[in-house]
Amino acid sequence: MAEEKKVKKDRGRWFREMKSELKKVVWPSGSKVAKNTATVILCSLAIGACIWIFDGVAGLAIRTLLGLFS
Repeated sequence: MAEEKKVKKDRGRWFREMKSELKKVVWPSGSKVAKNTATVILCSLAIGACIWIFDGVAGLAIRTLLGLFS
């Protein structure tokens, strides 16, 4: 029984501490979130395009080499 009370007490303490810490968080503005999201999407597209181009060039090179030695 005492063990159960201790668990409940610890759980309550954890929630109080979490609430206290969340009050200290500085949340970004909506415009900052939108700007960061756009940056991530553009970088992802750029990296994806680079990988796609490299894959095409590498595939073409392999097909060319296999064609030369076949």
